[in-house]
Amino acid sequence: MAMVPLAAGLAACDDFGKFPSADTHGELQWEIDRESVAKAGAQVPDVNDFLLTITDSKGVTLYEGPYGDSPAKLTVPAGSYTISIVSGEFTSPAFSHPVYGDEEVVVIKAGESASVMLNCTLLNCGIRLRIAPNFLIGFPDGVLYVKQESAKLMYSYMEDRIAYFKPGEVAVVLYNEGKEETLFTRTLEARQILTVSISAPGEADGGASSIRVSLDTSKTWITDNWVIGGDNSGGGQGGGSVPDACSVAEARGKIGQKDIWVYGYIVGGDLTTSASGNAKTTGITKATHFAMADRSTITDKTACIAVELPAGKVRDALNLVAHPDLVGTRVYVKGEIVEKYFGTVGLKGTSDYIMK
Repeated sequence: MAMVPLAAGLAACDDFGKFPSADTHGELQWEIDRESVAKAGAQVPDVNDFLLTITDSKGVTLYEGPYGDSPAKLTVPAGSYTISIVSGEFTSPAFSHPVYGDEEVVVIKAGESASVMLNCTLLNCGIRLRIAPNFLIGFPDGVLYVKQESAKLMYSYMEDRIAYFKPGEVAVVLYNEGKEETLFTRTLEARQILTVSISAPGEADGGASSIRVSLDTSKTWITDNWVIGGDNSGGGQGGGSVPDACSVAEARGKIGQKDIWVYGYIVGGDLTTSASGNAKTTGITKATHFAMADRSTITDKTACIAVELPAGKVRDALNLVAHPDLVGTRVYVKGEIVEKYFGTVGLKGTSDYIMK
């Protein structure tokens, strides 16, 4: 969190004009650290779909909804605010259901601005079983379960997914010949993934009716630096395929790259060639371009890129003169990043698109 004094002309800002005096209010801004988001696989939704909640010290909700639809900033009375974000709900054990999030508390001082960076880490824990081939031979009627309190998941012999749980005690249970046996119980913390190898006794064991359980600690990962990118973000590498697409903010740092996919929201059009200003959101008259941002609520051109719509299928599908309802829609576009187009960084020669 960084605290920066607001400019002297703050009282002239439209947001602060809603309040009697800027001396009693401050400005709150937030971002997900997209640059450091690691690939988390297709199990995690797009960062823009993460649920963002902002509350004041009295528990009053100032914003609750998708991160991608959140405003760029809020002008708020001086005080303490909690900003939390989560990739999705998690109420019971489930396969392939990691949940990522972060929560930060920030104090807003009168006449100052606070910018909060959200670093999403794994909030739940998981367990993966590696079942040896001889297990089915030794226990042809046996069934393995992973269990937390009264909730359980059956772990088949061919299963290779991670079973996710809330942090706490997790047990592996064997049901065999009408009997239930708890093989082991482990207490797992958030961000812990435990891999367990299970095999049946062999001839060398003298036929003992027991099961060997070994913990594969080399595949247990616990890290505070494990964070989120977004579905189809690929960690923001920006390459020639949709899985490598980058955000608008990342695209602004990739000037000169060609055939690059960029994802974001269509936020308006009718841009001018000046270096400042806002995209128009209604009554748009130009079909040749639109403004694109990382959030659907951003219209400030300095936070957008201008996307060229060459004549043909791309313009026919995406121009805001014929399709004004596309304002606020998420889209992937492919082209060349240029330094200047309508006074801002641009995407020229748009050759392909995907609507979300």
